[in-house]
This record gives sequence, C-alpha cells and structure tokens, in this order.
Amino acid sequence: MAEQKDKIFSAYSEKVMDHFTHPRNCGEIPDASGIGNVGNAVCGDIMRMYIKVENNIIVDAKFKTFGCAAALATSSMVTEMIKGKTVDEALKISNKAVAEALGGLPPIKMHCSVLAEHALRAALADYYKKIGKDPSTFEPKKESHEH
Repeated sequence: MAEQKDKIFSAYSEKVMDHFTHPRNCGEIPDASGIGNVGNAVCGDIMRMYIKVENNIIVDAKFKTFGCAAALATSSMVTEMIKGKTVDEALKISNKAVAEALGGLPPIKMHCSVLAEHALRAALADYYKKIGKDPSTFEPKKESHEH
C-alpha cells in the first residue's frame, strides 16, 4: 500500500507536494475587493479566490479549494504569485506560468492550473465590477474544465 501511495505522489514535483501539504494563503478575506468562484461538478474541483486591492496593487490573496492535490497546489501558488503585483500584472499570469512555478504538473492535472487562472480572472472581474469598470477583459475564457 505504501509503495502504491509513493508511486501516485511521485507524479508530482516537490513544489506541488509542498504547496499541497503546506498551502499558503488558505482562508477568506472578509472585506475582499474581489471574489472569484469557479469549479466543475464533474471532477469536483471547486475554487474560491479572494483578493484585496489597494492603489491598484494586490496586497492580499487567499483561497478556499475543494479538490485534489494539484487543485490545492495551484490555488496556493497563484496566490503567492499575485501578491504585490498590479492588477494588470496579475492579469498576465497564465495557467502555464502557474504550472511552471510548481515545477510542472502531470498532463492529466493541467486542468487544475486552468482552474486557478480562471479563479484569479473571476476575482479580478468581480473587483472591476465593484469599482465600476468594465470587467470583460478579466472574465475567464469559456473553455471546458475536463480531465
């Protein structure tokens, strides 16, 4: 049994395992500037991302994710990547950048990095709606989230 467990986890990089076992920025921001909710009922991964923006800088980011190791790791990593960035800089973060920052993901788990990017974009769109700006540039692309 332990050998089978080691084989499963060996598909993940050390960074993925670190962010899975020690997630950064897990939780909620009660007075969030933007909240993004994304998910897929088919595979069960659901992400909620909270951002706090001051003077166009993301000063805090937190997440709540229900999902697999890769979903938790990508949520954790994207919050680390956006803290201290401007809204425009955060918008440029792609799912590939998240996966690369984690040392890669197995192909079957790349959808988790897409979900993390979409959660970020949804939070940014929510922020823009709240400040009266057009959120259409931030809204996630409508593509499937499948295994």
